[in-house]
Amino acid sequence: MSEFHSKIKTIEWVKTASGGHSLMVDQTKIPYAFEKVEIKTLKSMYNAIKTMIVRGAPAIGIAGAHGCALFALELLSKYAPVEDLWKNDRTIEDKNLDKNQRSLFFNELEEGLNYLNSSRPTAVNLSWAIGEQKKVIENSKKLPLATVCTNLINNAIKLENEDIEINKKIGNYGAEVVPKGAGILTHCNAGALATVGYGTALGVVRSAFAKDPSIQVYADETRPRGQGAKITTFELVQDGIPVTLLTDGMCSYFMRNKMIDIVVVGADRIAANGDTANKIGTSTVAIAAKYYNIPFYVAAPKSTIDLSIKTGNDIIIELRDEEEVTMVNGKRICAEGVKIINPSFDVTDNALITGIITEYGIFKPEELKYKIK
Repeated sequence: MSEFHSKIKTIEWVKTASGGHSLMVDQTKIPYAFEKVEIKTLKSMYNAIKTMIVRGAPAIGIAGAHGCALFALELLSKYAPVEDLWKNDRTIEDKNLDKNQRSLFFNELEEGLNYLNSSRPTAVNLSWAIGEQKKVIENSKKLPLATVCTNLINNAIKLENEDIEINKKIGNYGAEVVPKGAGILTHCNAGALATVGYGTALGVVRSAFAKDPSIQVYADETRPRGQGAKITTFELVQDGIPVTLLTDGMCSYFMRNKMIDIVVVGADRIAANGDTANKIGTSTVAIAAKYYNIPFYVAAPKSTIDLSIKTGNDIIIELRDEEEVTMVNGKRICAEGVKIINPSFDVTDNALITGIITEYGIFKPEELKYKIK
């Protein structure tokens, strides 16, 4: 299959003599500006995740991996500073450090990682990536602290690079179920900007478009943050892929009029039975698709599948600030005193899902616990 090359890289580690920093696209500025920001501390990474400067489950996961390395570097400057991390990491000894100071380093590092993990509760990729970094820390306990830092940085870069390759595999598997000339509906953004640089649901779109430029994409605006309107359409226009913007209540109109042939969405957490948490409104789309007999697919990497929870009832749903609903462009759009409940995600029941597209292939929801380990 020919390959589509996205122009966007959402997040990457920039190496410097002192170790480096995270560089990411500020997604709160899109589509008005395309700017990148440097993240250099644990607190800044926590805020970047919390305020959705970085968003999308896979991208949040990589941000978490970067955040672990950033905090290790902060602690290194406190306990065992070095002039050039990359020159000295294999030879330097932690001179003047006693066992108690080394213990303090690892204890503080553990606390910082747990703090970072609390920034957003629904996307399992964050805890998965931090878990991967905790394995690195455990395997580095007897090494110089500078080496602990370089190991964390190198693992973060490894996860970053693997994300793109995983998404391309998802895209290629997914493209096989997209009919020729299809109208593809997607909800929220699961593209390059939700990952490191290719996308899950939009990875399927990109791979499908590479072999069939006649496909059409329909993107829900995805209130209240408008990720579909602001980010999905931005990505697709940048890549020259035809896209039509829908308001969130329009999907059944387009389905009834036979303009939608397939639905492909991303995910923030998938339970062992295939129940899937994704941006609020996804379940509504799935219900409509079921009624009109339209295939509904979820595209997500293995890291989004949480086999530790049995069903979607166990997924914690993040509740966000009411002003996301009441305010648009700094202006209130509803009466004072109205009550607001603002869940950021909903759960789509496994019975509504045709298949889950992963880097290992496409599975029915009930197959996950047997075929994904």
